[in-house]
Amino acid sequence: MASALYNRYRPRTFAEVVGQEHVTAALSGALDSGRLHHAYLFSGPRGCGKTSSARILAASLNCEQGPTSNPCGVCAQCVAIRAGSSIDVVELDAASHGLVDDARDLRERTHYAPASGRFRVFVIDEAHQLGPGAANALLKVVEEPPPHVVFVFATTEPEKVLGTIRSRTFSYKFRLVPPGQLRDHLAKICSAEGVEVDSEVLSLVVRAGEGSVRDSLSVLDQLIAGGATSLADASALLGVTEAVLLDAAVDALSSRDGAGLFGVVERVVAAGHDPRRFATDLLERFRDLVMLEAVPDATDRGLVEGVAPDQLERMQRQATSLGAAELSRAADIVHAGLVEMRGTTSPRLLLELVCARLLLPAADASAASALARIDALERRMALGAQPGPALAPAPGLPMRGESEEPRARREARPDSKPVSVPAPKTAPAPEPASVPESSAVPRGSAPETPSAPETPSARETPSARETPSVPSLPPPEPAVVAPVPAAATPPGTLDTAGLREAWPVVLDAVKKRSRVPHAMLSQHAQIASVDGDRVVVSIALPPIAKQFQNGPGVEILTESLVEVLGGSWRVQIVTGGAPPPPDASDGFAPGDEPEPDPEPDLRGGSGAAAVPLPPVENPVDLLKSALGATVIE
Repeated sequence: MASALYNRYRPRTFAEVVGQEHVTAALSGALDSGRLHHAYLFSGPRGCGKTSSARILAASLNCEQGPTSNPCGVCAQCVAIRAGSSIDVVELDAASHGLVDDARDLRERTHYAPASGRFRVFVIDEAHQLGPGAANALLKVVEEPPPHVVFVFATTEPEKVLGTIRSRTFSYKFRLVPPGQLRDHLAKICSAEGVEVDSEVLSLVVRAGEGSVRDSLSVLDQLIAGGATSLADASALLGVTEAVLLDAAVDALSSRDGAGLFGVVERVVAAGHDPRRFATDLLERFRDLVMLEAVPDATDRGLVEGVAPDQLERMQRQATSLGAAELSRAADIVHAGLVEMRGTTSPRLLLELVCARLLLPAADASAASALARIDALERRMALGAQPGPALAPAPGLPMRGESEEPRARREARPDSKPVSVPAPKTAPAPEPASVPESSAVPRGSAPETPSAPETPSARETPSARETPSVPSLPPPEPAVVAPVPAAATPPGTLDTAGLREAWPVVLDAVKKRSRVPHAMLSQHAQIASVDGDRVVVSIALPPIAKQFQNGPGVEILTESLVEVLGGSWRVQIVTGGAPPPPDASDGFAPGDEPEPDPEPDLRGGSGAAAVPLPPVENPVDLLKSALGATVIE
């Protein structure tokens, strides 16, 4: 029976230790200079060379040509240490020798002189499993051992080793081997064994070993023993997800194809793959795509390895299609799904839930805040409200998400509200335009639609009767007359009508911060005007307005405006009446303000058109109409 590969190719000198040059160089220098210590602590992940380095250190100390950093390997001491039969080198497993009696016996054995070598070397493996009593029993001998005794503690969890023992040792930290260096080491072993293995198979072995030389050699030994030296056979034997399934999943996510993505899950389950393994492989694929998106020459730099040229081109297209933000979001979601899959009884169900989350338009850590943020960004792009002029499109070009169709024609549709924009200061007032009676709506009233009640936005104000309008679209759709804007909205700005359309999103942002200001704004407030970065909000009831101003309402509303619309904003609250009029030179485009109710208008200022507001209702009448209250005489 052949021995395992990791036993046959165990390193015999420090030069043969793979990926631990920072440790081997320090130990070699200490041996060559003669500055030896009586106790060493080797710590690091499993299978990275701790025990092998301890044996090499023992051979270097007892070699007939030593102490030397390069033991000969042919003398009696080197041969006996390599075979594990040397009397002067004792290896103990702390898991089975961690009691006080074992520590007492070890302490007594340190007093005997070496049988044939220079030193007695005690290698204590898994040192973190020494019991508290055993560790304390060894303290004295570790601190002041006989001159012929050397201790080597090896552990994967150095933080669990007694602090007083750690302080008496030279500590060396071993690391996982880099993938490129480990692949070259495996290729040399395959060449020495006379076995031809595909480079893609070696990449699978490196990923399966996760940086551990011993684990990688065990996987490679299994593949060679089973004759699985091709990529297909190795993938089937190791349970690795096929690349075609990963490509199908990524392509379905890129095109938002829910049927395709859930079809991949069905194929994974039908093929007998573990959903957890599929999620792990999908996370590794997202990692590679993130690297390709961030670093175009990731393959040349060794960041993405073991990928065939045709597969590399496909992955580059996928990375470009998804983008860095979407790839990062998808990787976070899959990682969170893997954590949730631990110990679950239905991994397929959790995998399908992960796929559903991947298809959602989320982008950040918190799902709720991410959805709100994306929705706000989409609305801002559609309205043309950018954070500043630097992000605004060039004049004459449509905003992202805005079609080339003329704006006036879109506004004239029955499913869109008339939107007004402020006119430039130098624009003269246009002459009233005639409207055909067959398509025009009677002034002062809304279109006669039996299913829709009349709303303030559908009525015309007295000032609108003196402004031009355009005819609506021809039948079969009923048309709403929309005034012709005097000028287009300047890039990077937002007008009153645009802010009114985005007002529900702003209210949602306010509600996330505090419910009290949200209730005040949603029930008693409306946007009066927008002048640059100044937003005038009118609250009809003076007590409510005073309470809103005295509390944190203004600050919360300002923060919500910044979150939803970007940029910087100043909020002004007007109480108990209409807001202060804008500058006389600013003016308003036709249809910018709604027609007031039949009650007397509340106007402010002199000589300038003010935005009319709903009348302040009597509190008693408000209780009667809203709650059905009755007055008790």
